[in-house]
Amino acid sequence: MPRFHTIDDVDVAGKRVLVRADLNVPVKNGKVADATRIERAALTIEALAAKGAKVVVMSHFGRPKGRDPSQSLRPLVGPLSRAIGGKEVQFASDCIAPAAKAVVDALKPGEVALLENLRFHPEEEKNDPGFARQLAELGDVYVDDAFSAAHRAHASIEALAHLLPNAAGKLMQAELLALGAALEHPQRPVMALVGGAKVSTKLDLLKFIVGKVDRLAIGGAMANTFLFAQGHGVGRSMCEKELAAGAREVLSNAEKQGCRVILPDDVVIADKLEAGATTSIVGVDAVPGNTMILDIGPRSVARLEAALLECKTLVWNGPVGAFETPPFERATLALANKVAELTTAGKLLSVAGGGDTVAALAAAGVADRFSYVSTAGGAFLEWLEGRALPGVVALAPDDHA
Repeated sequence: MPRFHTIDDVDVAGKRVLVRADLNVPVKNGKVADATRIERAALTIEALAAKGAKVVVMSHFGRPKGRDPSQSLRPLVGPLSRAIGGKEVQFASDCIAPAAKAVVDALKPGEVALLENLRFHPEEEKNDPGFARQLAELGDVYVDDAFSAAHRAHASIEALAHLLPNAAGKLMQAELLALGAALEHPQRPVMALVGGAKVSTKLDLLKFIVGKVDRLAIGGAMANTFLFAQGHGVGRSMCEKELAAGAREVLSNAEKQGCRVILPDDVVIADKLEAGATTSIVGVDAVPGNTMILDIGPRSVARLEAALLECKTLVWNGPVGAFETPPFERATLALANKVAELTTAGKLLSVAGGGDTVAALAAAGVADRFSYVSTAGGAFLEWLEGRALPGVVALAPDDHA
């Protein structure tokens, strides 16, 4: 992970500071349904405004094909204002001149403006240098606070960072420090808990992470593929049988790297995935052909809890069962509570991320008891896979104007 400047390293008083935030929040009927990302972005905006900066906030929103009023950032002005303590937020009807320039030029130190959706311009996603230069004309300093978009080489994320003195915002800084502590310089033993539906979406992650951690626990429907690869019957469960060879490769590599893989040894089965379904608990060698594996069993949970007691660091991505549908949330919630308990006691550094994981921890009511919970989806996953993230690489010092 490259070194990076923070907003404490840069003189911003009286300067125009372009803040790349991720305000891509759910909006229903013109109202923000979940303001978490806005609230997190507020930390950097408030800190810069307090330092006397003229704060200019940029973000993408949705996937518009050109200018689309339904994808405007205008509905976010009110929620953003509330998130920064009621401070007025000016809105620019475009993200480049002349509409943006007029709003930015009128800002006084400590004031805040929000620019219109970056993706109204196709040049944004093309990482167009000309578009980046137009954005750069609006600022004196660039601050990236959008780790969740750091895996995208877009103009406001990659090209722009090279055109102005840059720094990581408070959210980006916290994310990078947490991730670095989890895998780059961790306290060992380190455990990765990887769940979710498909091995196909996480095969690169699994191949990479066995060389980084001491224990790898695999749950969710993706565990079925590993069980199948070992010769177990999985009934009608979701299972990517064509990836059995890839699963065996992961297991083989883990053994060579000295990483212990923990797979379920008992599972919760049912005839169908529906709320309140009748369930049974069986060993992984006794799954009836007409049933589905929908959660890991209590013996498997106990093994994972025992493994957690042996570890100092945990990285978690993905639930271990079909947690959205009761009663198949039990194992995920039990593990979430155990991790929260160990973290609160100072025995475990816990970093979790990914949309389903965040939702599961929220359902368990323990998200605020983990060391760090990343709201990033794709960027978190690509970081776990060991990939260089364009938005992070671009923040390396001495690599900008």
